[in-house]
Amino acid sequence: MEDMYEENLPTEYPLLPTRDLVIFPYMVFPIFVGRDFSIKAVEDAIENNNKYIFLALQKDKDIEVPKEKDIYQIGTIANIIRVMRLEDGRVKVLVQGVERARIKKFKKENGLFKVEVEILEEPIYEEENIEVEALIHSIRDLLDKGISLGKQVVPDLVEIIKSVNEPAKLSDLVASILDIKSEEAQKILETIDPVERLRLVHDLLLKEVSILEIQHKIRVSAREAMEKDHREYFLRQQMKVIQEELGEKDERKEEIENYKKKIEEAQMPEEVKEEALKQLKRLEKMHPDSAEAGVIRTYLDWLVELPWNKRTKDRLDLKLAQKILDEDHYDLEKIKERIIEYLAVLKLKKDKSMKGPILCFVGPPGVGKTSLGKSIAKALGRKFVRQSLGGVRDEAEIRGHRRTYVGALPGKIIQALKQAGSKNPVIMLDEVDKIGMDFRGDPSAALLEVLDPEQNKEFVDHYIGLPFDLSEVLFICTANRTDTIPRPLLDRMEVIRLSGYSEEEKLHIAEKYLIPRQIKENGLKQKDIQFTKEAITFLIRGYTKEAGVRNLERQIGAVIRKIAKEIALTGKKKKYKITKALIKKFLGAPIYHPEAHKKDEIGVVIGLAWTEVGGEILKIEATKMPGKGNLILTGSLGDVMKESAMAGFSYLKSKADYYGINPEDFSKYDFHVHVPAGAIPKDGPSAGVSITTALASVLLNLPVKSDMAMTGEITLTGKVLPVGGLKEKILAAKRAGIKKVFLPKDNKEEVMEDLLAYVRKAVKLKFVEHIDEILKEAIIGIEEKIKKQEEEIELAKS
Repeated sequence: MEDMYEENLPTEYPLLPTRDLVIFPYMVFPIFVGRDFSIKAVEDAIENNNKYIFLALQKDKDIEVPKEKDIYQIGTIANIIRVMRLEDGRVKVLVQGVERARIKKFKKENGLFKVEVEILEEPIYEEENIEVEALIHSIRDLLDKGISLGKQVVPDLVEIIKSVNEPAKLSDLVASILDIKSEEAQKILETIDPVERLRLVHDLLLKEVSILEIQHKIRVSAREAMEKDHREYFLRQQMKVIQEELGEKDERKEEIENYKKKIEEAQMPEEVKEEALKQLKRLEKMHPDSAEAGVIRTYLDWLVELPWNKRTKDRLDLKLAQKILDEDHYDLEKIKERIIEYLAVLKLKKDKSMKGPILCFVGPPGVGKTSLGKSIAKALGRKFVRQSLGGVRDEAEIRGHRRTYVGALPGKIIQALKQAGSKNPVIMLDEVDKIGMDFRGDPSAALLEVLDPEQNKEFVDHYIGLPFDLSEVLFICTANRTDTIPRPLLDRMEVIRLSGYSEEEKLHIAEKYLIPRQIKENGLKQKDIQFTKEAITFLIRGYTKEAGVRNLERQIGAVIRKIAKEIALTGKKKKYKITKALIKKFLGAPIYHPEAHKKDEIGVVIGLAWTEVGGEILKIEATKMPGKGNLILTGSLGDVMKESAMAGFSYLKSKADYYGINPEDFSKYDFHVHVPAGAIPKDGPSAGVSITTALASVLLNLPVKSDMAMTGEITLTGKVLPVGGLKEKILAAKRAGIKKVFLPKDNKEEVMEDLLAYVRKAVKLKFVEHIDEILKEAIIGIEEKIKKQEEEIELAKS
């Protein structure tokens, strides 16, 4: 080594920190360099340092930009032999270790690390040392043994190691071929005494050879076990022949016969039957205990248990079906009508074969979407299976896994059919709007074939690998919203919307369905408890705030459980009459209070919003302050809502003369619009008219009527455009005690058709085409202001 590097080594080097690699003196090794400061260190070494560089190990390999404390002090001076630039931007550097050295000074300049080092002088052993000779011989023997056990070492390097007698050089060369962790390698590098280092290297090589011996024993044992299995197989075959000669029962033969019988009874299509018999022949030729035989058995079990040609008989009594639907659910007339239509067509068709409709119930939580599926199955006389898709991210959950994978199973659709045991069940796919998507595929894309009546006649599950006819299945999907369902999937479904319930509807549902069910579930009888109408109304208003009735049922259950507890403790049964006072005693003070809108304020407007859990009222506030005409929007608003605010603001600017607004106000003041509950994200165009009204109120310094609410999108010319979710919004206004609601005129037919008469009676609906109609009614004193402005304009003209 001294002959190779005769020139004096420099004292300062570019530093190349290594993440998980220790380079020893005499060692030649390629390093892949990717970090900017490391690439600069390599370039600096070649250009300015005669190709010398200093290599030191990082204490934590995950640190991207290490500091001085993150790097071991002792490292290796290395010479760069070759540099190659790779296509991915990294650099491959072939280096040869030269000398051990310790860092004396650490600094960063020109985007790279530089270090001053001192070379570590090693003690020289000139006299003969018996221990050193013994260690050298032992290392050579261990190396031969390791190679015989499968250790991979370059032949040329083996020859060099066998020819070296110097403890320092030998220990470094052997350390370079050891399979050890970087921390152990660093410990060897930091051991300066050559004999001590040789001992350490010898112990590590001995440990590695011992591990190789154990691995060799394991391999030999595994091979012997395999040979034993083969021997057992031949013996079993011989036993089988002997049993046949003696006329004894053969379990293997009986298993095959059972499968043949099941295949015949399953009434499979010809194509499926051929595949089943083919797999059965494979099973017959296999070792019964092999892994592949287990896979084929499971596959055959699935094939024979699927309802290839089994159906339940449809109940075609339309009146009975209507009665069942009415008993289980209040209202929901559109859905009930659709099911009766399906039955009517099925009854009139002579061949009784008809593609099942793909229905999608969309509505807020708790309105009865899932339970409606059970009622439909009951009305049709079909089997019912529910599969939840909420959070499903793997396409194989729908289509199944291929049989080549360990633990493979069919997807949810085939599992549902097996569970139902019939070819024409009602399958409910719950929470279809909450399907996820990641690297395992898109489950919603797999549903495209399942939910297409034109394609699902030959649905192929990856596990089964054969077409199954899904055309007779009645699929019902449920969702809280449609905007998260991919458009191609939504296009395949017949969407039926379920709106939230009004207070009167909730009262009826509680009396007819919820209270009787909760009384039964809590072990009591109908005669034990009676709820007054006032108590139920108080429960709805004070303890629930929802579009559905799930929480209402929960609160009814809480009240009934209190009574059940009292009866269990006292042992006395009596009739309990549930009043407002008793509910307050059992449940505590009301959680919700009707929002008061008694005070008319400047810049405060009641808007209406749709959420996936029903309608909500939205207080929109606006104010002005000295500034430069900026419009500030807060309250976690989305882009569409911000754009609506800008459109309304621009409209008011354009109509400043008409409303008597001082044009200078737009440049002298900043305007701030805020929608409370700032932590909740809000978006959509339907707040456009509300924001515009709030800004107009501030600009005119006139209050807005507090008993009015509004919804609608606004254009730059002031037109009010239609929006969605109006039934939920109107019900939210009714709950909040609003007397009048402004709605877009284009929504009139939809609202008048969907909204119940008593809701329309409780809330006055005003359908408008232009924002001016809203401003004139909602802002107190605006008409006088407009009239005064018109008189001033006429006076100025004359």
